[in-house]
Amino acid sequence: MLTNVLLLTPPFTQLNTPYPATAYLKGYLNTLEWENGNVVARQADLGIETILALFSPAGLDRVFAAVDEAVAGGVALSDNSQRISRLRDAYTATIGPTIRFLQHKNPTLAHAITGRSYLPEASRFAEIDDLEWAFGTMGLQDKARHLATLFLEDLSDLLVEVVDPHFGFSRYAERLGRSATHFDELHTTLQAPSGLVGTLLLELLDQKMAQYVPDLVCLTVPFPGNLVGALLCGQYIKQRYPDVKVVLGGGYANTELRSLAEPRLFNYIDFVSLDDGEAPLRSLIEFIRGNRPQKELKRTFLLNDTGRVIYANGAVDKDVPQREVGTPDYSDLALDTYLSVIEVANPMHRLWSDGRWNKLTLAHGCYWGKCSFCDISLDYIARYEPVTAHLLCDRIEELIAQTGQHGFHFVDEAAPPALMRDLALEIIRRRLTIVWWTNIRFESAFTADLCQLLKLAGCIAVSGGLEVASDRLLARMKKGVTVSQVAKVADHFTQAGIMVHAYLMYGFPTQTAQETIDSLEMVRQLFAAGVVQSGFWHRFAMTAHSPVGLQPEQFDVHRVGPTMGPFADNDLYHDDPLGANHELFSEGLRKSLFNFMHGIGLDFPLKKWFTFTVPPTSIPRAYIERAIAEPEVAKPRANALIVWPGHAPSLDRVLIKHGKQTVERAELLLSHRQDDVVIDMPVELGDWLTGMWPKLSTQAPVPLTYRQFQTEFEQAGFGSTDNLLASETWADWKEAGLLVV
Repeated sequence: MLTNVLLLTPPFTQLNTPYPATAYLKGYLNTLEWENGNVVARQADLGIETILALFSPAGLDRVFAAVDEAVAGGVALSDNSQRISRLRDAYTATIGPTIRFLQHKNPTLAHAITGRSYLPEASRFAEIDDLEWAFGTMGLQDKARHLATLFLEDLSDLLVEVVDPHFGFSRYAERLGRSATHFDELHTTLQAPSGLVGTLLLELLDQKMAQYVPDLVCLTVPFPGNLVGALLCGQYIKQRYPDVKVVLGGGYANTELRSLAEPRLFNYIDFVSLDDGEAPLRSLIEFIRGNRPQKELKRTFLLNDTGRVIYANGAVDKDVPQREVGTPDYSDLALDTYLSVIEVANPMHRLWSDGRWNKLTLAHGCYWGKCSFCDISLDYIARYEPVTAHLLCDRIEELIAQTGQHGFHFVDEAAPPALMRDLALEIIRRRLTIVWWTNIRFESAFTADLCQLLKLAGCIAVSGGLEVASDRLLARMKKGVTVSQVAKVADHFTQAGIMVHAYLMYGFPTQTAQETIDSLEMVRQLFAAGVVQSGFWHRFAMTAHSPVGLQPEQFDVHRVGPTMGPFADNDLYHDDPLGANHELFSEGLRKSLFNFMHGIGLDFPLKKWFTFTVPPTSIPRAYIERAIAEPEVAKPRANALIVWPGHAPSLDRVLIKHGKQTVERAELLLSHRQDDVVIDMPVELGDWLTGMWPKLSTQAPVPLTYRQFQTEFEQAGFGSTDNLLASETWADWKEAGLLVV
């Protein structure tokens, strides 16, 4: 018996890289052996394929035909859409070469694009003059990609206005999926004839169905903006291919559909799977193949014989340990077709849309797991399970061989510092060349030395939650950090040459107008100090699975909606009687941060960003500067590792005259890629350190702890290591690159 499984990502997630869920599941299925015949898994990203079909000469012909039909039907176009429609020939002629340019297949087109005579321009280009200063210092290719991005966004504006109001490059019909406690509006939308975007999607889906002939189709829905696309696919499959089973899973189901009771959803799909997909998918395949009873499915919603939604979770199988999930498999995905776009000049901010990143997870769940605004009651946060550095590097090497790409995005909730250290050492030991970025907590474990080590291992950026930038509220949300600690850690990363992005929150329960302005002042100072390079404000959202949502009275807020329904349950409406009118601050916070990210307005009075009266900040002008200048704790931890990441040192003996005496000294030569450093020290110490080199090297099989270093130093007869730590020799060696991590 052969079972074909088709893993699909419906529109839309990212333009620059595939969402990793299908690659994760395909990698897991590759590890399994089946009785009674094989299981073959294939995958497709219908999001990028729909985008490429739409933004092509043939696709634009269909867009402009739809525009003409709308106008003939009495639709009045805006001035901007009229301009784009008049320039349709120019858009159709330039779309193909421009898409290839954004795929890095047509780099010389940058000269024509930046000349500003090649691409047709509409309203999105009005901001170019304001941004010219930012792109003036950037390369030709980057500036051209930004202009090409504006070109696509102009076409997107036309699509939204005339052809399909649900369209967005990283989402589709997101509003319909967000907080949809009832299914009525979604059902009505899905019963209507498909628009152009939906038609293109279903044409591509039909090609995949014919190509792969699946028995089971798995639709991943990570966000509300994927739900309508997924249900369109499910509806089409059930109408045209009634024998094929369809399962829906992913982040949306895991957070929104945990109390699902809506039978109409199953007109579009057959199953809904919750949480990690590996074990539920295996149980579903066995069920479809007749090797498992329905009651022994794992975390799966379905309809029973009477048409009622039931939850089958009788499987005795445990979830698959992270060490056994396999390496993500990106085969079947046309990796060279993704688009690198640049929406914002900020180099950190653009990582989300620019470049192809292999996605990996260092650890399942969050090692902190306490933040009161987070869904810590759910499995994807609550169950913490790290992977070893050795296994991670095995997977990194497999992915490089498979994809040819050396860029990695570790998609953890918060990457554990100890595991990041071990991973960095293993990357360096294997002499892997990769660049990577990840999400962190701004905790004190990220010392200056650890950040230097991460940089040597290829880390280029981190993002982390500063959230409210108020110590009172940070404590209330159990974030486990303070603003001054964030500043110190951000400085460590920045000094190491690693970019820092801060997630910022406003509107947390009981946050006052004074605290909002003080938070903005903290953020201003962080940007002014140069220790944060990018950020994003988001409004606090109370969710059903967070401590705030589960026990709102403990946070002095009241749940006021929405009314419970049979479909989604996640986003909650609430009153905050002790807090400010948070919505008032939205635009001022957004505008100020956009300017801060581009180095503008850092000396403006904060009141200039708002159209209403705000209180003056109570934060001292040099608060962040003083926090950064706080002295470090000098004494290493006993279990810290002593690492010399440079080349093997060489030792020369020299004779130095002190008056009438001649003293023999040792000069330890430490060679870096950029320069050489010479450290003067007593001969005995130089000989000992040279002999210690194999144990300190990044190529050592087992890293040396500070306790072991201390023992060997004292056994060699040099006395207490406290004297060494206070010496000029130690200071010179540290400055030359010795790391204590």
